[in-house]
Amino acid sequence: MGRSGRGEIHRWVGSLLRFDRLSWWLVVLAVLALLGQEIVRTSGLVVAVSAEFEGFGDELEEIEEDLGEPFVVPPPVLKEPGFQNDRGPPSEVEDDDETVDLKSDGISTPSSPSGLVKDSEVKKVQEFWDEDEFEGLPEETAEELIVTPPRETSPAGSKQSTPTAAAAATKKQVVPKGPQTYYIEAVSILFLIAYITVYFVGRKRNEKLALAWAAQFACKDGVFDKNFSLLGTGDGVDSPLLMKEGQNVFKFYASGRRYCEGLLATMDFQSRHDLIALIWYMISPRKDEMTVDVFMNEDSMDSLVFAVARRKNAKTMHKERADLLQYASIINVTNRKWLSEELTAISESREVATDLMTDALLEQVFGEKAFEKFASHFISMHFTDQSPYGAHRKVLQFKFTIPSEDRMAEMSRLISTVTYFIDAVGRYKLSPQTRLKAENARAKVAQEAFKENQGARHEALLRKKEERRKALEEAEAAKLSPEFMRKREEKERARQLKKAMPKIKMTRAH
Repeated sequence: MGRSGRGEIHRWVGSLLRFDRLSWWLVVLAVLALLGQEIVRTSGLVVAVSAEFEGFGDELEEIEEDLGEPFVVPPPVLKEPGFQNDRGPPSEVEDDDETVDLKSDGISTPSSPSGLVKDSEVKKVQEFWDEDEFEGLPEETAEELIVTPPRETSPAGSKQSTPTAAAAATKKQVVPKGPQTYYIEAVSILFLIAYITVYFVGRKRNEKLALAWAAQFACKDGVFDKNFSLLGTGDGVDSPLLMKEGQNVFKFYASGRRYCEGLLATMDFQSRHDLIALIWYMISPRKDEMTVDVFMNEDSMDSLVFAVARRKNAKTMHKERADLLQYASIINVTNRKWLSEELTAISESREVATDLMTDALLEQVFGEKAFEKFASHFISMHFTDQSPYGAHRKVLQFKFTIPSEDRMAEMSRLISTVTYFIDAVGRYKLSPQTRLKAENARAKVAQEAFKENQGARHEALLRKKEERRKALEEAEAAKLSPEFMRKREEKERARQLKKAMPKIKMTRAH
């Protein structure tokens, strides 16, 4: 593999590692959800199977080993409590109303040929029988306590069977089967597949848009190639034109032109690689935007503040930008051709607005007829010598929307206005009256800022002085006696009370 192939692999791996943190966390959470569902499902199956066979047949085997044959407890004969005082053991004599027939309950007696209980065993049990233990219990409760053995087949061939207590206690747990147990797993897998597909497709889409813009304006015979001597970040011929800072952020740098130190174009596309962002765009749609910042030389730009924006964004822009709020105001010109109705100008003076927006520029780009046809992707432009961002104070900033790759030529006139204003602002000079007014305004703002800073510095000095005084007092207090400190605190408290009391004036009566 050649050096270029390895470079492509490194770039691909690097771009993959720059996956958004939120996206990575969502994928990890989805995988953990899948693992948790699988662990819960398998553990439920293991518990169900173990519950079926737990303790099955152990007790019966131990009893059979000890006695040699099954031992059956005969049912007690229950009587309703009456006026008789007979508390003896139950007899085999049948009562008039209540007699438990052992044969009817499925228990064979000694007279039956297949009986399992001997006469001596029955008598032995009756001797230790205490009827008081079951006095007052209903018959159903006592009958439920009778332990009956499994019924045997009669000689006639009829089969009689009753479930044992152990068989009735161990009920088979029903484990849900079918596709309903895999809904969460299926949804998670589909979400992961959709997320990964959107990631690769959206990333490729943003790259195509950035390359289409570079091919239209930054390649050979493009607007930037004709106006700048150095394109891209490197000095070599094969140096890349675009810098990729994220899956939806690309930058282009150019330098080597008069009146300016350089130009930086930042393309901010939609987050097409993020599925959640695409869903959010359905609620709050946004477009692909581009910001072009031109860093002017200090001696090439005069003291001016000027901006043009769409009417719906002009007031917000005027309030958010500190330099526009301090120096500029909305300008409306009626004595000549002016901007389209969709645009609003914000300028420090009317002179700056009318001098920069020439008739040729209005006819070709910003006029009523040309704006919809050639400048529909325009958002705003802002020229200032008081930029609060970065190391450069004098900046020209342009904002446009980016069309699709097959309509990229629609931005041609807007991109040409960037180079036009570099020369126009670089050559422009204010009149003496306008320059004096601008300098006075800047001096006033600087003086107010100095006063604010001086007040902050004064407060900081007072705070330090107070802290130093408290430290000295604490050091002295450590050396003085408690009695002296108590007297000093009392004096200080009395002084504070006297200071807090209202002052009363007295007048003489005439």
